[in-house]
Amino acid sequence: MLSLNSVEVVYDGVILVLKGVSLAVGQGQITALLGANGAGKTTTLKAISGLLHAERGQVTKGAIELDGERLDRRAPHDIVGRGITQVFEGRRVFENLTVEENLVVGGHIQGSMQRVRQGIDLVFEYFPILRERRRQHAGYLSGGEQQMLAIGRALVSEPRVILLDEPSLGLAPLIVESIFGIIRRLKEERGQTVLLVEQNAALALELADHGYVMENGRIVLEGPAADLRENQEIKEFYLGLNEVGARRSYRDARQHRRRRRMLA
Repeated sequence: MLSLNSVEVVYDGVILVLKGVSLAVGQGQITALLGANGAGKTTTLKAISGLLHAERGQVTKGAIELDGERLDRRAPHDIVGRGITQVFEGRRVFENLTVEENLVVGGHIQGSMQRVRQGIDLVFEYFPILRERRRQHAGYLSGGEQQMLAIGRALVSEPRVILLDEPSLGLAPLIVESIFGIIRRLKEERGQTVLLVEQNAALALELADHGYVMENGRIVLEGPAADLRENQEIKEFYLGLNEVGARRSYRDARQHRRRRRMLA
């Protein structure tokens, strides 16, 4: 459905951030993109949603396609109109607008207020707390409620693909569990397609169908989420420690295990 084929992204004409990234997001699936800070995950999402130009970045090689149609040459509003919506890290709700007004903004591409209202009713079905808070200014919501609002705002546009950036960031475990449960419901009940960027690998791989691991602007491993959950190299990478407590990269963990097998 959504694919990146050997995509390179350069900032300021000189800084190579993505180095030939290829990945695919299947229709009706949740695909996890994992990696440490600075790996290039958010840049990947911005390349898809067309937001690189605001930061003096551009796709210089490769192609981004939705059902075979090129996206990387289109403006952000055009990409949203084709069904791709990004939920940003840090939520970024409109704090001075009410919950309901935030949701109306999310439906700005809809052709009628009737469709916007239908979208808002859907959001309230999945996030009942937002119905209770509908007249409240978004700036007074808790962090978890703001994350629900950010996801709900994306849903009002009836997206084909949601790009979800670090939804667990800064939230209590019980709130994260609740939000991830709703994301699972959206997939199971509505066939929602999601590309999930998340540092909590264990949580992301429990939710996802397929996963990719990114490091230094490259995809270094990919496969079914169930396989990645059992991959010892992934466990060591996300634990981030070797036997003497020194931090290392995924590649270091992989090479370390290879050396141990050779010496066994």
